[in-house]
Amino acid sequence: MEPFDLYSPAIDADPFPAYARLREEYPCYWSDSAQLWILSRYDDISRAAQDWESFSSTGGNLIDELPGRAGATLGTTDPPRHDRLRALSMKAFSRKSVEQLVAPTLELADRALDALLAKKHFEFVEDFSSRITVGLLFRLMGLPARDHNDIRRKVILAVSTDKKAKGRTREHIDAFKSLADFLAAEVAERRKTPTDDLINHLAEAEIDGDRLTEREIVMTTATFVMAGVESLSSFMSVFALNLHDFPDARRAVVADAAMLAPAIEESLRFNTSAQRFKRVLARDVELHAKVMRKGDKVALAYGSGNRDRRKFPNPDVYDIERRPQGHLGFGAGKHFCLGSQMARLATQTAMRRFLERIPDFHLTNGGIAWNSSSNFRSPVALHMAAGKG
Repeated sequence: MEPFDLYSPAIDADPFPAYARLREEYPCYWSDSAQLWILSRYDDISRAAQDWESFSSTGGNLIDELPGRAGATLGTTDPPRHDRLRALSMKAFSRKSVEQLVAPTLELADRALDALLAKKHFEFVEDFSSRITVGLLFRLMGLPARDHNDIRRKVILAVSTDKKAKGRTREHIDAFKSLADFLAAEVAERRKTPTDDLINHLAEAEIDGDRLTEREIVMTTATFVMAGVESLSSFMSVFALNLHDFPDARRAVVADAAMLAPAIEESLRFNTSAQRFKRVLARDVELHAKVMRKGDKVALAYGSGNRDRRKFPNPDVYDIERRPQGHLGFGAGKHFCLGSQMARLATQTAMRRFLERIPDFHLTNGGIAWNSSSNFRSPVALHMAAGKG
């Protein structure tokens, strides 16, 4: 049995023991099942993320890439094209101040909490985190609320993988194509009737006469939707799970809301939802007595780097006093997450309200099912009840 099988349900549920073995025994590991190298130590991952000339993103950043993305999004381009896309995307984002998201986040959180507190039990992902993140994202992008559940279903399918096929099946690809078609229609609608939302701002963003192409607008919008629906919702859910598993930390955050921000940073280090992203080698690279050849795929295991004892003392301890400088929860280098500020603010705002109204909560089922993904780690559901278990 290989030390790290990307398509193993055990890795979805708990990759950290396998990461530890990779870091100590196989820091530059060739995976036969995934046909790529896996880098697991913090310094190696950080250097690779900075070295875009060797570790290129133009072949896509998802381990099992989706059609049409490579070369059309921030995460799937290198400089100078990446810098152009990032500048235009930031120009669009600047039209919507991050601070303006606090009020709608609180509104969505209170509405979700009113509904879930009316029930004896609730499911955190469906009843809270997804309602907040999808609702916020749809407001930001000017998308119709009636499509919430359909879009969420398509995104989860699109980022999932099939264990037996060891990759994506037609169902996953069709879900992404349907999402892209939906967003292409929304972009076309903005061309006819401009609106004050992020999709329109992306379509109108201009620097010295340069604008995004239609494909870039659609794929960039799709990436934002996937990040908001999957990554942000998943991180909020994992953060709630961390607070459940470490009650002393939860009590400290409830007692002092100022501890929310450092607790979020520690969760980004300890248990980020963005576990692994891909690069393709543009030249031969030798590392730990292994030669990775030009054209080889390489997985940067951010989730492993964040548990590397060489960077973070006692890395398997969840410590909200840690202040983990340089964690890889939002990536590193040129591809550091553009939406990191929004993700932090949304999580802090929503979870502050959640803990104000539900300071104690407990899981009501034994095990947790985890989504099947070669890139991300997220619980399918978190069945909970208010109060001490």
